[in-house]
Amino acid sequence: MKFYVSLAFLDTAEAVEIAKAADDLGYEGLGIPDHVVNLETLETPYPYTKDGSRRWEAFTDWPDPWVLIGGLALVTSRSRFVTTVYLPAMRDPYSAAKAIGTAAVLAGGRLELGIGVGWCEEEFTLMGQQFARRGKRTDEMLELMKELWKPGWTEFDGEFYTTPKLEMEPTPPPIPVYVGGLSDIALRRAARHDGWIGDLITTDRALERVATLRDLRAEKGLTMDGFEVLTPLTDAFTPDHFDRAEAGGITGIITMPWMFYAGPAASLAEKIDGMKRFRKDLRLDS
Repeated sequence: MKFYVSLAFLDTAEAVEIAKAADDLGYEGLGIPDHVVNLETLETPYPYTKDGSRRWEAFTDWPDPWVLIGGLALVTSRSRFVTTVYLPAMRDPYSAAKAIGTAAVLAGGRLELGIGVGWCEEEFTLMGQQFARRGKRTDEMLELMKELWKPGWTEFDGEFYTTPKLEMEPTPPPIPVYVGGLSDIALRRAARHDGWIGDLITTDRALERVATLRDLRAEKGLTMDGFEVLTPLTDAFTPDHFDRAEAGGITGIITMPWMFYAGPAASLAEKIDGMKRFRKDLRLDS
C-alpha cells in the first residue's frame, strides 16, 4: 500500500517542510489540491458535505499546484506529486499543458496528474471559462495536452479547440492521468485513463467503486494492472484495515497522519511527529 501525505489547507511554508519530512520518511508522495480563488459567497453548494458548506476556512492557502510542485521537486528526491484534483477546464489547454509539462520536467518523472471537472460555477465564470459541458471539454483538453506533451510538431482539430501546427517544449516525461470524483460519469472517465482518485469515503463504498471500475475496464478489454486507485478512507486506522483495502484493489491512501494524534490544530512539529508515529504504528518501515 502506498501512502500520500495531503498538503491541503496548510500554510504554504509549512507545506514545504511537510514535503521534506515526507520525502525523508519514505512516504510515496504528496497530494496537492487546486483552487484559484475562494469566493466569499456562492450560489453553488459544495458537493462533498451534507450541508453544502466548504471544508476550509476563509483565507486558507491555495498555492498554485504547478508552482508548488516545481519548488518541492527541487527539495525532494523520492516523493511523487499528485494533484487532488486539478481542474483543466477552468483554464485554456495551452497554458495548462505548459505549466503541467514544466512541473513534470522539474519533478523528473515524479508527477501524477489528478484531474476533476469542477463544481464551482462562480469560479469558472471568474476565470472566463464556460461551466456548461466542462466534462466534454475536459476530455478534449486531456487528448490535446497529451499531444502537446509529445516531441515534434502537433496539430489538433477538436470540437472545442483547433490547434495549428506547433511545438511545445520542454517535452515532459510520461504523465499518468488519474480522474477524481464519486459519480458514475467520473468513474467512466477514470476507467479510460490511468487511475481514480476518491474523496473522503468509507472502505466499503470505496471497494464498491473499485468493483465498478474493474467492470468498466473489462468492458474496454483492459485489466486493473497498473491502474491506480488513490483515496482517503474515513474508517481505516490499523494495519488490518489497510490490508483489507489493498486486497480489494485500493493501491494508495491519501492521508494527514497527524490527524490521528494531534488533530487539526497540530503544530508543524506535531505534524512531523505524527507522520513518524503513523509509519511506526502501521509497521511501514519493518
